[in-house]
Amino acid sequence: MELRTLRYFVAVAEELHFGRAAVRLHMSQPPLSRAIKQLETELGAPLFVRAPAGVTLTPVGAVLLDEARALLDHAERVRVRVSAAAGAATLTVGILGGSTDPAAHRLAAAYRRRHPGIDIRIRDADLTDPTCGLRAGLVDVALTRAPFDDRALTVRELRTDPVGVVLRADDPLARHDRLRLADLGDRRWFQFPRGTDPVWQAYWNGGAPREGPVVRVVQECVQAVLWNGTVGLAPLGHDLPAELVAVPLADMAPSRVVVAWNAGDTNPLVRSFTALATAAYRH
Repeated sequence: MELRTLRYFVAVAEELHFGRAAVRLHMSQPPLSRAIKQLETELGAPLFVRAPAGVTLTPVGAVLLDEARALLDHAERVRVRVSAAAGAATLTVGILGGSTDPAAHRLAAAYRRRHPGIDIRIRDADLTDPTCGLRAGLVDVALTRAPFDDRALTVRELRTDPVGVVLRADDPLARHDRLRLADLGDRRWFQFPRGTDPVWQAYWNGGAPREGPVVRVVQECVQAVLWNGTVGLAPLGHDLPAELVAVPLADMAPSRVVVAWNAGDTNPLVRSFTALATAAYRH
C-alpha cells in the first residue's frame, strides 16, 4: 500500500467525486480510478459505493479514511524533520480547504519571484484544523481563517469577508435578501468532528450549540445542504453549485483571512511570506 495511493484515496473520499478528486490531484480520471480499484483489490473490499452523481464511503472506506489521514500526517512529519535536519531550503505552507482566492494566487506568484530557489510545499488542510497543521509541526506557516485558538501562535489579519448562510435554492429562506442568526434557530447545521478547535467550532455554529451532520471538507458541506437541507455558514463571494444560494447574515461577524505562524519563529522565509501575503491581500 503506497503513500501515493493513500493520497489518491483520501482525495476521492473528501471530494466524494472522482472527477473533482482528479482535478485536485492534477491528474486525469482514468488512472485515478484504476489506482482506487487496485487498492480495493489489495484490501479485498470495496471502499466506495459508486453512483452517477458521485460516490459515498463504505464502512471499510470510512475506517481506511481515518487510518490513511493519520498515516499521511505521520509521513509528512517525518519529511519535515528530515528536511530540517538536512538543512534543505524548503517552506511548507498550510492552506485551508484548497483556496482558489485570487489573492492567494498573487501571493504564490510574488513568492516564487522573490525566492526562485526555494522548494515550496503545500499542505491542503480540511475544515477540522484551522491551523492547517501548524500546531502539529506539519507546516511552517498557515494561510487560513480566524477565529481559532491562537495560543503560542502569531496571527496577522489579511482581509475580512462577510458571511452568509448556504441554503438550497428551493428553501423558503432563500427568498430573503438578508437573514439573522435567530431565523435559523430551528435548523440543522454542519458539525465538525469531536476534538475540533472549540473557538473555530463556535464561530461557524453562530455562537450556539447546534445539531446536524458531521463534515470535514467543503464538498461534504455542499452535499449536506443538497441532500439533507442542512444549513451552514460560508464566506460570501465563493462559487456555489446552481442549486445553492448564500444569503448574507446581518448579525454575523466577518470571517478573517489570516496568516499564522509559531510565535518566536525567526525563519526568514516565514517572515518574507507574511510580508508578501500582507501586500497580496491589500489589492
